[in-house]
Amino acid sequence: MRAFLALTLPKKERTRIHRSARHLRDRELPVRWSDIENYHVTLKFLGELRGDRVEVVRDVMQQVAENTAPFTAQLGVFGAFPTIRLPEVLWIGVEASPELRCLKQDLEWGLAEHDFDRETRAFHPHITLGRAEVDAGAGAFRGLDEVVAELEHDGDFVVRHIDLMQSHRSKEGVRYSVVESVRLAGD
Repeated sequence: MRAFLALTLPKKERTRIHRSARHLRDRELPVRWSDIENYHVTLKFLGELRGDRVEVVRDVMQQVAENTAPFTAQLGVFGAFPTIRLPEVLWIGVEASPELRCLKQDLEWGLAEHDFDRETRAFHPHITLGRAEVDAGAGAFRGLDEVVAELEHDGDFVVRHIDLMQSHRSKEGVRYSVVESVRLAGD
C-alpha cells in the first residue's frame, strides 16, 4: 500500500478551511482542487509499505504517541509551492510549533532506526488545497498573489492522534483512508 503518516482535521475545521478558500476556487484557476475529506497535514511520506513494515510503523507510532501530549495546531496563511506566481501546490499553512516539530522529529528518528529514509528537506507543515495542472500556461496564475494576500483564516485544531494513511488512486482522483490511528498520551 502507498502510505504516509498524517494529522487529520475535524470535519468542522475542514469545512471552515474550505469556506475560507472559496475565493481561490472561484477564480477558475487551472487547479485540481482537493476534496475536503482529504484535508490533512502530512508528517512523513512512507511510500510503498508492505506486510511486516506496517507493524513496524504502528509500533513507532505507538512509542511516539506514548511520549507526546495532545496539543493545539494553529492554521495560518495561504500560500503555494514552489512560488505563488508559478504554483504546483496551493495550501494553507500550519504553524510549525515546537510541539509539532518534536512530533515530526520523533517519528523521523523512530522510523530511521528501522531503515526508513530520513527526510532531509525543511518541514513546512501545510494542508494541500489543490494542485496546479501541469500544462497551465504562462500567466494562468496572474494576480493570484493579490488574492492570496487578501485571504484570511483564523483557525486551529487539537492534535489528539497520529494516523497511518493509505493513498488510493483512481480515474476520479486520489482518496485517502485511515489504516491505523494512535492516540497521543493523556487523551
